[in-house]
Amino acid sequence: MDILNHAGIFIYPLALCSFVAVFITIERIIALRASRVLPCSMMEAFSSGCIEQVALADSGSVAGRIIEFYRSAQEGSDSLVAYAQLELSRMERGIFLLEVVIGAAPLLGLLGTVTGLTQVFSGFSAETGLPDPGTFITGIALALNTTILGLAIAIPTLAAHAYLIRRIESQAARIGVGVQALLHHKKA
Repeated sequence: MDILNHAGIFIYPLALCSFVAVFITIERIIALRASRVLPCSMMEAFSSGCIEQVALADSGSVAGRIIEFYRSAQEGSDSLVAYAQLELSRMERGIFLLEVVIGAAPLLGLLGTVTGLTQVFSGFSAETGLPDPGTFITGIALALNTTILGLAIAIPTLAAHAYLIRRIESQAARIGVGVQALLHHKKA
């Protein structure tokens, strides 16, 4: 708790970064569950293009919405591909905020470091040439604590971002196979 007490005004934007990172990570993990993207019950039918086996009850998933669009659309293959791209972009919702946190948290820590060091150097006495002990301690504490907090927020966020991107790419590849199967099925 001492780190939080000595982070100065920088604790507020760092806390906001932390909250955004945790919220987006949890929300995306829940939203990217297999049952919400491509449920096991419809994976084989979707991948093979045999959508007659897929119930309308599965329309809550990404693949289900693509199949629903496929069944209702009268347009050509371009519209199906465009709709699938729209669904894939929805899977990436909020990921850019993790990128912002990855960049902003260490920079806020660096800003706190520079501010703390400025306090240290402004606390030197003109007569003695020695720093005021209170100002020195406060400035160093601010410098080190904001750096620690900025990195402590950015590093786990970077790991979560990499995990979520990989998960989206994996799910998108499966969806792509299914869309290609639907397009092939439509031609046949």
